[in-house]
Amino acid sequence: MNFTPLDPLDFLSNNPKGLKSDAQADLVQLLLYEIIRVKDIIKYYESIPNGAGQLGASILNELVSEAYNSLVNYDTVLMKKYYDLLLNCD
Repeated sequence: MNFTPLDPLDFLSNNPKGLKSDAQADLVQLLLYEIIRVKDIIKYYESIPNGAGQLGASILNELVSEAYNSLVNYDTVLMKKYYDLLLNCD
């Protein structure tokens, strides 16, 4: 008997667009998607030679950390704030 653990982010992998396309895409899902997207950007900044991207990576790491804390504390005001901030990261 194989037990497959439930993936809390399965909405990202089961939907080709990453998010639910209906009104059920709530703030938590949107923020999680942005956190994952920005983590990929952080990897890019960290890969820039000679440490040229370390400042950008550090700033984005701090934003992701604070966004994650807003999720853990379920602070919807901060969740919206960090969603807006992460949405504009590139």
